[in-house]
Amino acid sequence: MEAHVEPPGAADGLPPLAGFTVGVTAARRADELAALLERRGAAVLRAPSLRIMPLSDDAELLATTKRLLDDAPDIVVATTAIGFRGWIEAADGWGLGEALLRRLGETRLLARGPKVRGAVRAAGLTEAWSPASESMAEVLERLLADGVEGRCVAVQLHGEPAAGFGEALRLAGARVVAVPVYRWMPPEDLGPVDRLLDAVCAGGLDAVTFTSAPAVASLLDRAEQRGRLDGLLQALRGDVLAACVGPVTALQLQEHDVPTRQPERFRLGPLVQLVARELPARVHPLPVAGHRVEVRGHAAVVDGRLRPVPPAGMALLRALARRPGWVVGRGDLLRVLPGSGRDEHAVETAMARLRTALGEPRLVQTVVKRGYRLALDPREPDPADGSGTTCG
Repeated sequence: MEAHVEPPGAADGLPPLAGFTVGVTAARRADELAALLERRGAAVLRAPSLRIMPLSDDAELLATTKRLLDDAPDIVVATTAIGFRGWIEAADGWGLGEALLRRLGETRLLARGPKVRGAVRAAGLTEAWSPASESMAEVLERLLADGVEGRCVAVQLHGEPAAGFGEALRLAGARVVAVPVYRWMPPEDLGPVDRLLDAVCAGGLDAVTFTSAPAVASLLDRAEQRGRLDGLLQALRGDVLAACVGPVTALQLQEHDVPTRQPERFRLGPLVQLVARELPARVHPLPVAGHRVEVRGHAAVVDGRLRPVPPAGMALLRALARRPGWVVGRGDLLRVLPGSGRDEHAVETAMARLRTALGEPRLVQTVVKRGYRLALDPREPDPADGSGTTCG
């Protein structure tokens, strides 16, 4: 059992994700995921990066179903509950439902995890085996260990096949039949996806959640179309947390050298719990002018109280917090301001608004003719260099 670690801010009654912004790319259960994040204080940017297209009237699914009825597979792998149910419902619509259920009852049926197992049993069938992990990798290991040479394996796809799954079975001598129950397609409205991409590249998001491999692929494709792929990957390799529901979802990001975090149980609840632990843990409280200050994504926390800060003020605060106690020149601060041009007066205006938002003007000191600094308490060690002094 994992030890419970109380996230920063929890002791003060502050929700763990207060002050953070999280992007949601899910299509299915997006409302549920967003609600779980918002309940923990997060601001949520919803941007479904794909949509489900059922293939109940699709000629390819009909032809594949008839092929399996005529030439029985040895093994059937059911990968998603919604997909398995959709297959049975589509077959019913064609008048083939009873025949398909009989055929599936004669084969060795593997279900990828508890949800799919429930759908299989609801159809009056019994699975031969199901992993507790919901991992396609574990399903593959089981199939290869049992031996598939010369056997026909039908795999109910979930938008796109798991990377290398069919290839590994074919190399082991199996004949693989893909069952395309539904496909993932780009969303009809790409506006939310584009806004999410812009926010990630501009540093406006603290985390992006991914609940399926197709969602990752779709977001990467759209970023490439807009010429923002490098910016997206750079952000995900840096300050933006890429939180994936499981290893299959994370695979394509990892292939782009993006570090990912995944919960031990591949569910929405554990995914949200992971984000609620990870983001506060990245924040290091600073002792400033007799106060305790945390710099979060779109807000500061001063002595346990959330202080929303305008975007320009947050840009300044983050720049100051990178070297707490050190003087940052107006020119350097001007460069981090969004769309400020060359007028250093914009720094003074944004700084005045930052001080008002923080509720304590003394947190940021003006150093005449030089710039500004966070008033780091000299009694405390300086996080920038590990010493007990601050630099002017």
